[in-house]
Amino acid sequence: MQDVATVDEITTAKNLSSSRSKIFLETRTYLRQSLSTLFDLDPLEIPIKAHPGEPPSLAYGMGNISLSHCKDAITIAWHKSKIGIDIERIDRDFNYIKFAEKYFFHTNKSIHNNNLTKNMILNQWCAVEAAIKWDHGKLAKDINNWQYFEKRKKLFHKKKNIHLNYSHINFHNWTIALAYEEKTSFNPEIICYSNNF
Repeated sequence: MQDVATVDEITTAKNLSSSRSKIFLETRTYLRQSLSTLFDLDPLEIPIKAHPGEPPSLAYGMGNISLSHCKDAITIAWHKSKIGIDIERIDRDFNYIKFAEKYFFHTNKSIHNNNLTKNMILNQWCAVEAAIKWDHGKLAKDINNWQYFEKRKKLFHKKKNIHLNYSHINFHNWTIALAYEEKTSFNPEIICYSNNF
């Protein structure tokens, strides 16, 4: 896909490292191309604010967007209401027991009693990251404040008293989580797929 970026985005990319610059321009290109289809506008006319390390946003009245990427994929969510999205590879290599102990549980007893699997922890991680993006928070600051309720498909922020719903999508090699406030069922759909990222 040919890069579609504004002068400001190109200038910003030049001030990033080579790898970050590439990801920055690629994600903005996919973001602009996707939204141009949604709004039937030229990609460069889409009024996006999408600075490095900050959540992307659209002009008032155009809805809400969230963006996530991993080493070989990017996912974009748009909704009229606030939304958060995260994507992770299903085969991601990480020590899920230590990860669960550090962020989601406080004792080894909790881990063993719940018969946790790598997939369960990855899904929890993905949902919590989507919630953090919904809240425009920071991973290091907020991860320990979110509680995850798998059976009820709920997320709860202990300090801010935020209650969110979430959905999971398993798609090819990835797991994707969406976080949102709607109490009615939310049926996410994949409207565009490319493995060229």
